[in-house]
Amino acid sequence: MHTRVAPILDCLTASLLGAEEAAELLLVGLLAEGHVLIEGPPGCGKTSLAKALAHCVDCTFRRIQFTPDVLPADVVGYTVYNQHSNGFVFHPGPVFGHIVIADELNRAGPRVQSALLECMNERQVTVDGTTHILERPFFVVATQNHVESTGTFPLPDSQLDRFLLSFVMTLPPQPIQAAILDLHAKEDEPSARAPVVTHESILEMITAVHEVTVNEAIYAYIVALCEQVRTHPELHGTVSTRTTIALMRAARACAFVRGDEAVFPDQVKIVMPYVMRHRLFLRNAHAANDAHLDALLDDILSTTEVPLSL
Repeated sequence: MHTRVAPILDCLTASLLGAEEAAELLLVGLLAEGHVLIEGPPGCGKTSLAKALAHCVDCTFRRIQFTPDVLPADVVGYTVYNQHSNGFVFHPGPVFGHIVIADELNRAGPRVQSALLECMNERQVTVDGTTHILERPFFVVATQNHVESTGTFPLPDSQLDRFLLSFVMTLPPQPIQAAILDLHAKEDEPSARAPVVTHESILEMITAVHEVTVNEAIYAYIVALCEQVRTHPELHGTVSTRTTIALMRAARACAFVRGDEAVFPDQVKIVMPYVMRHRLFLRNAHAANDAHLDALLDDILSTTEVPLSL
């Protein structure tokens, strides 16, 4: 583990017991300057993990609770006329933050979901013809309940494709649940901890991620994996050039988090399922479940030739 990353992971895992893998993936998304989608039933720690990251990192934090009556202006902001200045004044919305929690994103309607597209892809907001730049880092952590839940709207492919990673959070084992109860019994707010890294340090780590070496053999391996997914007879979805780039960026950040100066096939294998799963669907609707999708991705990883010389 990289020495600069360890304090953040320690802070996250101390705040949310049993979430070591989720904490590492969240940090990979932040340092790769991507966005993360967390899925799972209510009460399993999705929002708590995102809030814990906001407390561990000395960056501005905003939270948007999505409901069916939220409007696009409630997210990106709006302009109003000011009589004193005789002009229009822009009031920024909650997306103007370094770490933005989009809580229960799939409870919002399609218009509101679309309002996030420009923010997530271009890191800017355009309101009434004026473009406002979002400060770095701009990191969206979206949570969603299962699509089958009451009052949810499926996220469109264009929205899903803007997320670098996605993963599912489930209830931890019973011993960890008991430890969580003990933690909450001793502290009113277990996640309310002092920041362990500064805003400037996060930007420095993001720059360092770009310096992690990726050679041509890894490029070819990433392209081969994406092609295997794209042509698999049981899978369909959006595996575009953006997906290939996302896999490379996530593998690079994973290598940095784990203390490596170059990307190796192991890091590509670690992040590949999380880069792919929200972009894919099973052609056979009767077999549609997360376990079968994960099994297919594991099979692709095991059958795709790994570069021997780097």
